[in-house]
Amino acid sequence: MGKFLGILILALCALICEAAIFRPISDSHRSAALELLTPKDGSFTSLKETYEALRTFKVLGIGHQLDIKAKSCKSVVDTAGSPSSTLKDLFQALEVNGILKCELSKETFAGIASRLKDSVNTASSLLDYYYSIGSLVLIKGQTSEVDVHLGGADSVFRAIKSLSQSDGRWRYSSNNPESSTFAAGIALESLAGVISLASSEIDHSLISLVKNDISKLLDGVEKYDDGAYYFDEKLVDAHGHQSPLSASSAVVRGITAFATASDEDLNLPGDKILGLARFFLSVGIPGNAEDLFYQLEALASLENNRVSIPLILSLPTAVISLTKKDQLKVNVNTVLGSAAPSLSVKLKQIFSSGSKDASIIDQDLKFDPENAVHFLDALPENIDVGSYIFSLEIVLDSPEDKKIYATGGRTKVPIYVTGFIKVDHADVAVLDSDLGNVETQKRFDLAGESTLSLSANHLQKLQLSFQLTSPLGNAFKPHQAFLKLRHESKVEHIFVVENSGKKFEIILDFLGLVEKFFYLSGRYGIQLTVGDSVMENSFFLQLGSIELDLPDPPEKAAHPPPQPIDSTSRFGPKAEISHIFRAPEKRPPKELSLIFLALVLLPFIGFLVGLLRLQVNLKNFPKASVPATFAILFHLGIAAVLTLYLLFWLKLNLFTTLKALGFLGIFLMFVGHRTLSYLASSSAKLKSA
Repeated sequence: MGKFLGILILALCALICEAAIFRPISDSHRSAALELLTPKDGSFTSLKETYEALRTFKVLGIGHQLDIKAKSCKSVVDTAGSPSSTLKDLFQALEVNGILKCELSKETFAGIASRLKDSVNTASSLLDYYYSIGSLVLIKGQTSEVDVHLGGADSVFRAIKSLSQSDGRWRYSSNNPESSTFAAGIALESLAGVISLASSEIDHSLISLVKNDISKLLDGVEKYDDGAYYFDEKLVDAHGHQSPLSASSAVVRGITAFATASDEDLNLPGDKILGLARFFLSVGIPGNAEDLFYQLEALASLENNRVSIPLILSLPTAVISLTKKDQLKVNVNTVLGSAAPSLSVKLKQIFSSGSKDASIIDQDLKFDPENAVHFLDALPENIDVGSYIFSLEIVLDSPEDKKIYATGGRTKVPIYVTGFIKVDHADVAVLDSDLGNVETQKRFDLAGESTLSLSANHLQKLQLSFQLTSPLGNAFKPHQAFLKLRHESKVEHIFVVENSGKKFEIILDFLGLVEKFFYLSGRYGIQLTVGDSVMENSFFLQLGSIELDLPDPPEKAAHPPPQPIDSTSRFGPKAEISHIFRAPEKRPPKELSLIFLALVLLPFIGFLVGLLRLQVNLKNFPKASVPATFAILFHLGIAAVLTLYLLFWLKLNLFTTLKALGFLGIFLMFVGHRTLSYLASSSAKLKSA
């Protein structure tokens, strides 16, 4: 039984992995392009970035958003006219010129073409051929006044073909034995350029050899479970590592270019072409400008190729509500979101996630031409809530369109059918532990208008039961069904509510849970959580509380774990701190204070009277400017000290007063010494005279 169940689970996983929804290019890519491709000061940092931005905007149809022609064209003209420009620089300049249409003269084109032809004849590596031939093809598309045809096209074709490997990949040069998938892509583009530049028809046997190489290259393509195909690059060398996105993009561009230039039927399998398109779409929106360019350049090549144009089946939404009676809607577009040809969509099979069997439907979807959407009026009657895999098939109306477009056979898409789940017989009861008799039983409702209030001891049990029924009356099993008991000390205990048939039931035997509950008596809050991705009325319900009377804990009983500290409480407002100051001491009466002040001032008044009685004068005050200045500063310093004493008495503290007095003391020592020195020298001169 276990082995059978394991096989069934693996089969279901494989089925779900094969189902995926791929959506064509949308406005989200346009928004991403506007954000990623922003020029600085009217230009990009290099011609390569300039072309990638211009090409990306052109594919998305938003080229008018870039205003970089002035500075970019100056760079193009300078690069094209410089004899020191490399083949890569010329190639990138011509790519930009093909979009901006800069003013390059006939002489400039002719000089570049002559140099490129010489480079083709002397090329020693695949990149030399790629840049030289690619540049000549670009000149051919930009002017008809310059001859760019290759005389010995067959020999050039053979030289490039000689670098191919038996597995369809290419080498970068004859000196490098390692083969590369990315190199295969640029080699096919180079061969396509040789065919378009050839002055005479290429030997058909050479083209057949390349067709065989393309078949071998596609044989080595890798596949994801969702049907997406991609090319992986295993070579890491001086050219750098190429991601699957860049390698796959190069191969797609090379194959489509070769098919267009050779006008040959390559007989490429449509499922692989569609799988490559799915790979580029599965990337979503790349996170950098270069990957966005690779994605859109490959999709543009698939959109406008003559091999096979892939059609993408997508869904506006993968969720269908039975309550709202939603319809299944399907869109069919090209990879860039263009309208598809006349076709119909069939619903072939429906796989349920709960069964490995499939329902055979084979029903045509109706088409709404106004909204360009295919829709199903109503789901089959046996479709209940749950997850499904719908197998859809695109059928082209015209036989000619079957030769042009690739539909890939049946497409599997995941569908989630949601609905309102009915809850019945929701009861909570307290049972006697020995006999199982119901002591207290109450019914709760999902509206939560009433709360339960229960009580129990360690010899009793708590029973909770309810039934879940789907819209079709079937038993419904949600992904989550939990019962939580939360003690008033914030200690929580969570239990899974199991089901048997339609009934969900849990019985908590408190006698066996006293240790798990840490012997904590008191009030426990009761919470019930039932949820599922397809359940429209999932709920988290506070049922009420139960008062538990548990025995006292033994000496070695485990203690409740410390509860995590709420991080918000650390940075929230703190409690206000109230200070109680000492009551001020009782002061003397105001009159007594005034009498004391008069007694303090009395000696000063006596000092002034004594000065008048002694007939004090200013005869010895210095007359010269410098000594007089020091004398004035000395007296002002003494006045400042007296003022400082007054301020100390009124408002200053001892530390501030001492700090200020220290600076004033130094000042008084300096100016006082100068003043007294002058007076001493003057007195000595008078005595000597």
